[in-house]
Amino acid sequence: MQLNRESLVKAWRDMVTIRRFEERVQEEFSKGGIPGFVHLYAGQEASAVGVCANLGPRDHIASTHRGHGHSIAKGCDVTGMMLELFAKQGGLCAGKGGSMHIADLDQGMLGANGIVGGGPPLVVGAALTAKTLQSGNVAVAFIGDGASNQGTTFEAMNLAVVLRLPAIFVFENNGYGEYTGAAYAVGGHDIAGRAAGFGMPATKCDGDDFFAVNEAAREAVERARAGGGPSAIEVATCRFYGHHSGDAQLYRGKDEVRRLREDHDCLKHFRRRVTEAGLLETHELDSVDAEVATLIDQAVAAAQAAPSPDASALLTDVYVSY
Repeated sequence: MQLNRESLVKAWRDMVTIRRFEERVQEEFSKGGIPGFVHLYAGQEASAVGVCANLGPRDHIASTHRGHGHSIAKGCDVTGMMLELFAKQGGLCAGKGGSMHIADLDQGMLGANGIVGGGPPLVVGAALTAKTLQSGNVAVAFIGDGASNQGTTFEAMNLAVVLRLPAIFVFENNGYGEYTGAAYAVGGHDIAGRAAGFGMPATKCDGDDFFAVNEAAREAVERARAGGGPSAIEVATCRFYGHHSGDAQLYRGKDEVRRLREDHDCLKHFRRRVTEAGLLETHELDSVDAEVATLIDQAVAAAQAAPSPDASALLTDVYVSY
């Protein structure tokens, strides 16, 4: 299905926003402005945006510890995210969650998660709610190749099949679970095939290609909304940074990252494809680039100027009364 011009511009804007956000986060973290750890999503933009382009504000996603890209693709406010990373008032979680716990329930973002494999059970709950209320909504779990080995993921997939839930399991296989190669750690070397063994449709797609991801997600989302139950998508992708910012990446081959940036950059592939096909003009893409650069600068300036949470907020948001 060919996307219209507006959808293509939005896809480019979202992917560029993720890339520039992550590059700036790396810069600010290196200067000591961001506390804690950050796990950068750069290189995987086509996965988050390709999937979330098929979702509405009432659909839900659950993320991983590498959650900035998913958050932006789902519509979370970039300035609110930057404030959160800087641990400042006005952050999406009041400056108290940080990078690995960004959440925005108003946007259907159930949260980044420091627990490997923590997202799939949350998505099963959201999908069960959608089915029970007959809302027509879907829920998507973004899962890394490392979390594909977790029991929580297996249990979630099994329950989604048994209950025929509108859940989609997106496995972002970037080749490494922390510092361990997926080729070593994933039995059978076929994450999609393993998901299919639970009784759901499962497919693989090229994470360098936004259009391939978008089409795979469109089919899965349409199936889920129509009552066809869960699906799995394995996205072959890559990360341009280490497991976390500061990771020396001694486990990666010589010039591996350079080759990935040259040959497997989803932004380069998107720009080339849409301009060669006459779908978008170069000046349109460049205009978006400039707007995004201004947005990121403003977000960082706001985060640097904002006050830290007051000490009185330390014990708020700890417990919830239902």
